[in-house]
Amino acid sequence: MENVSKLEQERRLYKPKLPVSLRPGILQATVTKGKATQSVNDQDQIAKLFPHTYGQSELGFEVGTKKSTARALRVGVVLSGGQAPGGHNVISGIFDGINELGLESELIGFLGGPGGLEKGKYKKLDSVIINEYRNTGGFDIIGSGRTKLETNEQFDLCITHIQALSLDAIVIIGGDDSNTNAAILAEYLASKGEKCLVIGVPKTIDGDLKSKSIPTSFGFDTACKVYSELVGNIARDAVSAKKYWHFIKLMGRSASHIALEVGLQTHPNLTLISEEVAHRGQSLKNIVDEICDIITARADASKNYGIVLVPEGLIEFIPSFKTLIGELNDVLAHHEKEVNAKENVSDKIALLKNWLKESSFQVLNSIPESIQTQLLWDRDPHGNVQVSRIDTEMLLIQMVEAELKNRKSGNHYSGSFSWQRHFFGYEGRCAAPSNFDADYCYSLGYSAVTLILHGLNGYMASITNLSQGPDAWKAGGIPITMLMNMEQRHGSQKPVIQKALVELDGPVFHTLSANREQFAKEDSFSYPGPIQYFGPSSVSDQVTFTLAIEGT
Repeated sequence: MENVSKLEQERRLYKPKLPVSLRPGILQATVTKGKATQSVNDQDQIAKLFPHTYGQSELGFEVGTKKSTARALRVGVVLSGGQAPGGHNVISGIFDGINELGLESELIGFLGGPGGLEKGKYKKLDSVIINEYRNTGGFDIIGSGRTKLETNEQFDLCITHIQALSLDAIVIIGGDDSNTNAAILAEYLASKGEKCLVIGVPKTIDGDLKSKSIPTSFGFDTACKVYSELVGNIARDAVSAKKYWHFIKLMGRSASHIALEVGLQTHPNLTLISEEVAHRGQSLKNIVDEICDIITARADASKNYGIVLVPEGLIEFIPSFKTLIGELNDVLAHHEKEVNAKENVSDKIALLKNWLKESSFQVLNSIPESIQTQLLWDRDPHGNVQVSRIDTEMLLIQMVEAELKNRKSGNHYSGSFSWQRHFFGYEGRCAAPSNFDADYCYSLGYSAVTLILHGLNGYMASITNLSQGPDAWKAGGIPITMLMNMEQRHGSQKPVIQKALVELDGPVFHTLSANREQFAKEDSFSYPGPIQYFGPSSVSDQVTFTLAIEGT
């Protein structure tokens, strides 16, 4: 039995659209230089750490009047970090782009992420392989990984394989940490006199790799549409059954862009925004009271049901928990073996009292043991707590139940409270890319090759004007260092790309805020339905609310 669905067969035939500047062909595109750039913060420190790649100009691509000359290229590609819809189209764009330059060009896919580059594990990607993966979800063409390249020994191993394969460039497709890796590798290669270029491509469904020159990271559009379909389905069930409050946790560790976008697409009764919680200095009790106020008001209207969206990283934005988690990250960076040597949670907590501030220890000691355990689980490769494994939605449910019980005993609540919990994360990471992501990713691949063709190192491929459709898209590139600042990682200051958080004074959040009262009281639910790949452009090519409202 053939393992390719009818939809996948049709999607392989889809021809992604390119920006006008790249449609005549990469050889005809010319590069225009903008002003020199600087990092978003800590300029002196970043400039010192990146003497070869700091301060380069922003670039745009325009249609040239005549073709340039180019030799065949040998390009390596790495998929880094978590999966995001459209990664295969970036690789397809790179493949098609380099094959415009000459029949001898080759694309080398490093297997399993940055670790494949370090260990020299790869496969050559030919047209047979590429055609199998066009417009499909997932990263399975070469696999991904989270190996962090940070030591000279690792970089020297990479150089060994780069030289053995005679690579002209490496394209690293990843999020903020992966592109930080790309910037560091680009600087290291330049410092060693290596001619191999390093180009980054902005990937993450979380939407937190974002700037004026990077309006959105790829995968965000598709993932939000997948989650919005699911939330819409649950909302329809809630208003049909009229007996459950659904607490839905959505992926997004460091920013609430997904929750905000899904909230705008589906109109839940409450969309919690982590950045707002931090700005207002809300405690866990404040959040619980806000939820209970909405539940109580709806119960007074005989509506004992509803939808609450919870960002995955909410707990890190509650000021007292943020302080606790920051201290835990530092403590475990230095005392992990000692803590893990203790067999039960209570002994671990008692030991941590030696290193935590009293206020943080009291917060840790006040929460259920199940949440304590989750806060102490192994850190991710960047030294951060794995918040997706923390049952934040369950913590809220337990506290809401307790508060509603208190309100009922005081005659302040007369409703009934039954709940369901959900976490939507992995459901969106490998979906077949929407038309937007299929086009956007293919264009990013072409832009990466254009940067390589012009000998540019330490750049990230960029497409702007995305809300206007491919005919109006503007391709180019930006120096990765312009997105960077210094942050505390593993107990020391490191250069990293600054995460883009939800802007509370921005038009997207204001749109949600202006409708909150109505969403809370009424059954204003919207039902987006599944992603549409065919049909009217107004349906199949629609962009996110975020892009449409921002007009970027």
